[in-house]
Amino acid sequence: MTKKTLKYSEAIEEVEQIISQIESNELDIDELSEKIKRASELLKFCKQKLHFTEEEIQKIINEMQDDDK
Repeated sequence: MTKKTLKYSEAIEEVEQIISQIESNELDIDELSEKIKRASELLKFCKQKLHFTEEEIQKIINEMQDDDK
């Protein structure tokens, strides 16, 4: 079975679902712990994705500026 690559938008959507479940008291204590752990992983993924994207955009901008010289 192939592992699906997680997209930023999917990660954000899952975090929002977890927050909604927590706010509505849908989770028991065991589920709460697992959901918090999952949310933490997703937020770490999102932060890394944003950082990588920022670096890529800066690299492109720098290349464009170098081409103009």
